[in-house]
Amino acid sequence: MTTVITRFPPSPTGHLHVGGARTALFNWLWARKNSGRFTLRIEDTDAARSSEEMTQGILDGMRWLGLDWDEGPYYQSRRIDLYNEYIDRLLQTGHAYYCACTPEEVEAMRTQARASGAVPKYNGRCRDKGLTSGPGRVVRFKAPLSGETGFLDLVKGPISVPNTQLDDMVLRRLDGMPTYNLAVVVDDVTMNMTHIIRGDDHLSNTPKQVLLYEALGRPLPQFGHVPMILGPDKKKLSKRHGATSVTAYRDLGYLPEAMVNYLVRLGWSHGDQEIFSLDELLTHFSLEHLGSSACVFDQSKLLWLNAHYIKSESPARLAGLLAEHLGRRGQPESGAAYLEAVAPLLQPRAGTMVEMAEMAEFFVAGDDELVMDEAAATKFLTAQVKEHFAVLHFLLRDAPGFDQAALEALFTRYLEGKGVAFKILAQPLRVVLTGKTKSPGLFETMEVLGRDRVLRRLANALRRME
Repeated sequence: MTTVITRFPPSPTGHLHVGGARTALFNWLWARKNSGRFTLRIEDTDAARSSEEMTQGILDGMRWLGLDWDEGPYYQSRRIDLYNEYIDRLLQTGHAYYCACTPEEVEAMRTQARASGAVPKYNGRCRDKGLTSGPGRVVRFKAPLSGETGFLDLVKGPISVPNTQLDDMVLRRLDGMPTYNLAVVVDDVTMNMTHIIRGDDHLSNTPKQVLLYEALGRPLPQFGHVPMILGPDKKKLSKRHGATSVTAYRDLGYLPEAMVNYLVRLGWSHGDQEIFSLDELLTHFSLEHLGSSACVFDQSKLLWLNAHYIKSESPARLAGLLAEHLGRRGQPESGAAYLEAVAPLLQPRAGTMVEMAEMAEFFVAGDDELVMDEAAATKFLTAQVKEHFAVLHFLLRDAPGFDQAALEALFTRYLEGKGVAFKILAQPLRVVLTGKTKSPGLFETMEVLGRDRVLRRLANALRRME
């Protein structure tokens, strides 16, 4: 039985785009489901636009998503000799030839073809001249002049292109560098790819690559071209629609499992199920259920999924993430155990870890540095409230217990003794302890803040009201 081998070949000219991440995910799932191998290949032959920073960003994004690779990363820039070896082989077998036409001459051929209603392409002037290597000469592929080139696409079905539509594409440029289509085919041949799942923006390249496979005498892999991801305006997803890179969503406080879950549903389905664990994905994923229609990236749907995963996550893991995001906001370090107690209070309310960190700031802020909503303070911190706070400070200081149940009982006894409703003190106390008018439950919040913080913040409030 043939081992399934898939690959993801990003170009390090930008960050890992969500569209690329989805392609990587589909290939990774198919390899893992079939106990195959997943290869990472960096297509960095565009030296002017490629960078080590972008390469590292791609690797970081893959690791964050959990898309580990079995082979690689391979770098095309280190395989130039191999590509030239294959180009020489095509020259020797008569499937390629040297061409001395200048770029200006080739453009003139295309312009003339357009004017006559023909396909704008190179007209084959040097095809049968028998030229050899020399300055100013490229190597072109000798494409068939008649017939059709076709393949069975796993997503789109049978696809066929008349060979008259295809060009004698350049394989080796004037600077001696191999072209994209040649390098990709050599890589896929030498790495024994069995399945190539990629965006349908590559669909026009596939017939050209099929011809190269045939010229090299190698069997075709199975191709599957998935539709592009669109923005809400049904145009190609870009920065104008918001964040487009995987690492941007990481920094915005999304969980990787939420991103994986969301991306896999952009072009694949399993009945009406929306939420998938990784084990469920590995069980149910199939190429037969890849969709052929373009998908719209819905930020609100991703946020809903992320909130679901935050609600389901362990406080211990959230505490670690919360510490990272609080640090980015300039907040002081807090112990892991403390943040592990904070997280459950915020889980039901947070859509992202950034939101959770924003809501958690009052838990970790210094008592003297707590930022208070001035309008709320003016409204709620009255002379009447001051009298209650003075007594409560004394009661809370000497209270035998400081858990939620003990605090609730203490306040019930006090309020009943004074004959006042809880609402008289609830908002003033919330403003004093959190700086806000909205927070998790007051007694849960006080328990997590702890006796010392509560007493210091009450004392600060009393001084403020003097």
